Amino acid sequence: MIRQLLLTLLLTLSTTAMAAETLTVYSGRNEKLVGPLLKKFTAKTGIEVKVRYGETPQLAATLLEEGDKTPADVFFAQDAGALGALSNAGRLQALPKETLDKVDARFRSPTGLWVGTSGRARVVAYNTKKVKAADLPKSILEFTDAKWKGRLGWAPTNASFQAFVTALRLLKGEEAASNWLKGIQANGVRVYKNNAAIIEALGRGEIDAGFVNHYYLYAAKKSNAALPVDNYFVAAGDPGALVNVAGVAILQGAKKAEAARKFAAFLLEPQAQEYFSQETYEYPLVAGVKTSASLPALSKVGSPDMDLSKLDDLRGTVKLLQDTGVL
Repeated sequence: MIRQLLLTLLLTLSTTAMAAETLTVYSGRNEKLVGPLLKKFTAKTGIEVKVRYGETPQLAATLLEEGDKTPADVFFAQDAGALGALSNAGRLQALPKETLDKVDARFRSPTGLWVGTSGRARVVAYNTKKVKAADLPKSILEFTDAKWKGRLGWAPTNASFQAFVTALRLLKGEEAASNWLKGIQANGVRVYKNNAAIIEALGRGEIDAGFVNHYYLYAAKKSNAALPVDNYFVAAGDPGALVNVAGVAILQGAKKAEAARKFAAFLLEPQAQEYFSQETYEYPLVAGVKTSASLPALSKVGSPDMDLSKLDDLRGTVKLLQDTGVL
């Protein structure tokens, strides 16, 4: 009887220990993009990762609604705006200094509550059989010209697009942002569910140009090198040249805080940064890791000078998108 009780106790303790090594992550990053990387984290640390995938804005809203009752330990977001919104709501806890210091100050929270893990530039992807790069405008604002009627595509529910609209509001003002959204709609823009769908539509010749993050093109060309699509970078300093970050944060009250800190640190290790550079074609943010040879240097992209932590007004942007009929 005593032996049986001891075996039962040992089994219970073993099960508890195993459960303690399961980290819950809410990921606004696409499973196809980061799923393999999360498996590498488990292989290295032994910590299992339970992931809830979804769109970054919706997951951010869910985390705000769940509050202290959320099962999430970590938020792996597609853009800085959602991280900023959670930071402002007091839902994040500070990251270790040694983790934060791996990334340039412009790509992390000024209060140490989130850190960028990879950079992504906004671009205009275009069908090379239907458009010449020389004919594309230098500013994203010029796509309201009537000559683009019936030729454009966007994904307004996408987190990166919404972050771009937030940047547009900050850089050019509410009226200019509203007029741009209305002007693009007046040109009969086609709506797609995400960036990948825009690239596919461009490849089919369904549209001539679309507003996306730079790396989706390279992912598509892995399976179809002859895809007649290329990326176009608008002029330096233009809102359409925004370089945003994917980033990671630990939730306030996380039950597995130590495992969460290990996860955040892992995303900035050379193995993970090289994965972002070579597998997903994003910009690595840690010094010493080479950018993919397919990409222009990050310093040459010409992102507008702005504090990414200020891209936190998701509600204001969603309201604008709703008021203009985009959503």
